[in-house]
Formats: sequence, C-alpha cells, structure tokens
Amino acid sequence: MTVTIALQIPEEPLISLKAQPAAFAREMQMLAAVKLYELGKLSSGRAAQLAGVTRVEFLLALGRYQVSPFALDAETLAEDVANA
Repeated sequence: MTVTIALQIPEEPLISLKAQPAAFAREMQMLAAVKLYELGKLSSGRAAQLAGVTRVEFLLALGRYQVSPFALDAETLAEDVANA
C-alpha cells in the first residue's frame, strides 16, 4: 500500500534548479530518505522503500549525498580500532 502526499512549492526553486516537477519530486523523495537514514530514524531498508529503490541502490547512492552507509560515529570507530 502506498500513500500520496501532495506538496505545494513555489515555482522559482524548480526554475533555479532547472528541474521538471516529476524529477524534482523523485529527488526530494531520495533526499528525505537519505536524511531520515542519516538521523537514524529509518533503517537502510525502510529508507530505500521511501526512496523507491532497492536497498543496494540506496546504499550506493549515499555517497552522492556524502552520507556514510556505516552507522558508526568517529568515537565508536576509534574505540573499535583501539580494541582490535
């Protein structure tokens, strides 16, 4: 089951981005999924569902948005290295 959410946005951002409404909507969907994943609010699988792509495609796309697919912060990673 899917839910439709309608957003009203000014036309000017689309003009500035030289984006068509459908392409802009897809990009916003991906951006929302990436940010919710980055904040830890969605798993990679659920974020991929939100983005409308497979989990592998979503994980590969994270690099475009400078988001790590690994849920480790610098401190946790340093601890892991120290304990290795």
